[in-house]
Amino acid sequence: MDCLEHGARCLSRELAALPQGFLLQVAAGIVACVLAAWFLKLFIEAESGPIKYTVPSPKMPEEERFLDEPSLKIPGSSALQCYAPATGQFLGLINPATPAGIDRAIEQAAAAQLKWRSTTFRERRAVLRSMLRHVLDNQHDLCRVACLDSGKTMVDAQLGEVLVTAEKLEWTLKHGEAALRPSRRPTNLLLSYKRNEVWYEPLGVVAALVSWNYPFHNLIGPVISALFSGNAIVVKASEQTAWSASYFANVARGALVAHGHDPALVQPVVCWPNVAPHLTSHPGISHITFIGSRPVCQKVAASAAQSLTPVVAELGGKDASIILDSARKDVDRIAKILLRGTFQSAGQNCIGIERIIVAPSLYEKVISLVEPKVKALRLGQTADVGALISDAPFDRLEYLVDAAVKSGARLLAGGKRYRHPDHPHGHYFTPTLLVDVTPNMEIADEECFAPIMLIMRSPQPPSPSSPEETAASILAVANNSFGLGASVYGSESDPVLHLIVRGLKTGNVAVNDFAVFYAAQLPFGGTGGSGYGKFAGEEGLRGLCNAKSVSSDRAHWLGIRTSIPPPVQYPIADQQRSWRFTRGVVGLGYGIGAGEKAKSLLDILGNS
Repeated sequence: MDCLEHGARCLSRELAALPQGFLLQVAAGIVACVLAAWFLKLFIEAESGPIKYTVPSPKMPEEERFLDEPSLKIPGSSALQCYAPATGQFLGLINPATPAGIDRAIEQAAAAQLKWRSTTFRERRAVLRSMLRHVLDNQHDLCRVACLDSGKTMVDAQLGEVLVTAEKLEWTLKHGEAALRPSRRPTNLLLSYKRNEVWYEPLGVVAALVSWNYPFHNLIGPVISALFSGNAIVVKASEQTAWSASYFANVARGALVAHGHDPALVQPVVCWPNVAPHLTSHPGISHITFIGSRPVCQKVAASAAQSLTPVVAELGGKDASIILDSARKDVDRIAKILLRGTFQSAGQNCIGIERIIVAPSLYEKVISLVEPKVKALRLGQTADVGALISDAPFDRLEYLVDAAVKSGARLLAGGKRYRHPDHPHGHYFTPTLLVDVTPNMEIADEECFAPIMLIMRSPQPPSPSSPEETAASILAVANNSFGLGASVYGSESDPVLHLIVRGLKTGNVAVNDFAVFYAAQLPFGGTGGSGYGKFAGEEGLRGLCNAKSVSSDRAHWLGIRTSIPPPVQYPIADQQRSWRFTRGVVGLGYGIGAGEKAKSLLDILGNS
C-alpha cells in the first residue's frame, strides 16, 4: 500500500510540473476522441429512413355493372365472382388456387426464407418502416378498397384497418427486437456455473387463414409478425374478400422489393374451402394462425394435426359489457362507447359488444340514451352503418330476434333485413335494439356478428349483499356464454369491479373502455369457445419462433465444466455408496435450511 501511495504522489508531482496549456490540450484531445467515437457509433447504428414505393390498385372492370343476384359462385365455372356487398357491384373474377399452386407458393416462400432468416433486426425494421410510411401515405386507397370488398364505411375502415395496422407496425418497430432477443434465465445452486438462455429462432414458412371482416388488417397483421420474426408466410384470405387480397399483400411485398429482398416471402392465396386442407395439412407449414368461426376451426385443427402443425385460433365471442351501479356518473360517456362497440363494421367485429349487462338502477337510463341513437342510424357505405358481407345470415338473425321477442324481449328498433333504396342488391340489416333479453334466450348465447344491440338486466342478490355476492351474480350471466373479450364499467374504487375483472372467463378485459387491449398490442386471444393461443405483443412474436433453450458454461476459459464424479461413473462400482453420494447431491441442491445442506455436503464428501 505504501508503494502505491508513493507512486501516486510521484505521478501527481509530474503532472503538476507539466505546462497547464499542455494538460488542456490533452484533455481536449480526449474529449474530441470520445465525441468522435460517439458520433461514429450513432452513424453506424443509424436506422435508414423509409423508402417510398407504389402498389397498383386492384383492377376494376371496364364496364360498371351490378349483379341481380350477387353470389361468389358462377354456375359452370370454378372462378370466384367478386362483388361489393354494399351495392352488388361486380368487381372481377379470381382464379382460385389449386393444390399444385399452394405447393408452389410454399416452395417459393421456403426458398426466400433461407436468406431472410439471417437478416438483422435492423434490416427487418427498415422494411416495416417503409411499410408504415406507405400505409400512412395511402390511407384513402387502402380504406376505399377495403370498403368495396367488405361493405364497411370509410370511418370504420380508418379505425379498423388503418389505425390498428399502424399501431402494430409502430409497436413492432419499437419493441419487436426486445421481444426476440435471447433472454437470460436463472440457474440453480448445483448448476451455478452454467449460463442459461432462450433463443427465438424462425420456424420457416408459417401460414395464416384470416377472416373477411377486416380484409386489410387481418391479412397484413400476421405478415408483419411473420416477417419480423424471420419467417416467410402463406396467407389465405377469405374467398369473400378475394378481390383485395393480392393488393393488400403487395403492400408488404412492395416494401420488401424496395429494400432489395425477395417478395416471395409473402404468398397470398385464395382458394375454395375444399382446397384449404391441402394448405393446413401441408408438411412445409410450421405454424398456423386461424381467424374465423368455431366450425371451420375444428376442421383446420383436425387437418393440421396430420402434420402436427401448431395452431393459434381466434374465433370471436359473445362479448359482454357490464355496467355497474358505481358507473352512475359516467353513463352518458359509456352509452356512446356502447354504440361504437356494437355497430362498428356493422357489428362484424370479433371483439364487438354482443351483450350489455346493466345494473337495475341504471337499466332504463341506459336504454333511454341508446334508443334514439340506434333509431337514428343510417344505412349505407357513406352513412353510419355499412353492409354485411353477404345475405347468408339474414334468416338466422331474423329467427333469433323473433324467438327472443316471443320469449319476452322487447324489440325497440330494427330486427329485419333492409332493402336499400339506392342499393337494392346490397346486404343490409337494420340496426337493432333488443332489450329485456334473458340468459335462457338463444340470442343471448349465439354470436350475432351483426348490427344488433342486446341489453340484459343484471341480476342482483337479495339485499343486503356483499361485493362477492354481487359479483358472483353478475358473473353467472357474463360467463354463461363464450367471450373473447369483455368490458366492465364502474368506479375504480368499487370492489365489485375488481372481482368481476378477475372472474371473467375471457382472454381480454377493458376497464371503463372498449377493446383498448387490442389497440395497445397486448397478447390477444380467447379461451374456451373463443379459441386458444395468442397473437400480438411479445407472446405473439415469440409464438412464431422455436424457443430454443441453450445452456453453456460461464467460465469455460477457466476449464470449469461438468465432469462425472467417480461414484456415479459407469460401470458403478458400489451401488450403496453411489446412492448416498447422489442423496447428498440432492440434499445440497434442494435441502431446506443450512443444517440440511451441511449434512448433505458430508454425504458427498464421505462417499466420493
